[in-house]
Amino acid sequence: MAFSLVAAMSLAVASCGGEGDGDSGKESTSSSPAATREDRPSSPAAQPSSEESGDAVLAEVKGGQELDLKITSAQRDAAGFVTVSGTVTNGSGNAWTAADWRGDERELRDNGGSIAGASLVDGGAKKRYLVLRDTQGRCLCTRFVGGVNPGATTDWFAQFPAPPASTKKVTFQVGSMPPAEIPLSEAQ
Repeated sequence: MAFSLVAAMSLAVASCGGEGDGDSGKESTSSSPAATREDRPSSPAAQPSSEESGDAVLAEVKGGQELDLKITSAQRDAAGFVTVSGTVTNGSGNAWTAADWRGDERELRDNGGSIAGASLVDGGAKKRYLVLRDTQGRCLCTRFVGGVNPGATTDWFAQFPAPPASTKKVTFQVGSMPPAEIPLSEAQ
């Protein structure tokens, strides 16, 4: 059973990382903390926003439905993953469910309103990195359970395979939001 799980995770990382950069065989069990973060409520009262905790904004984009997406962290870890996080603010008068952020892949349809359709693009290497998933197709990312209420801000995160160490900047893309170039930092 353990071998099957390791093999499935290796396949998921390899298939998300693009073509042969040599690092796709790295395995890690360090994604457990991220998996528990996906179940956090999206209520602004339940969690402080990244701005309140003093995080600097790496990039900010505004998109349709009066959404404001801020990226406050893009951190590469020693296990070969990048965790991107930030906030999204719903500036509209209606609840927002993130339906267009979950992605078009059949495997992602069960993630509901989430940021599962996000990607990182390494323009120099011409590679696109997709959000990591577990063996049941659940993204290692935030699910906006119940949506985001009008005027509310909520935190989000998404984990990706890490580009090569020589890649210092990537472009973050999700749904119909404009792309945002962000620097990658190393875990401390």
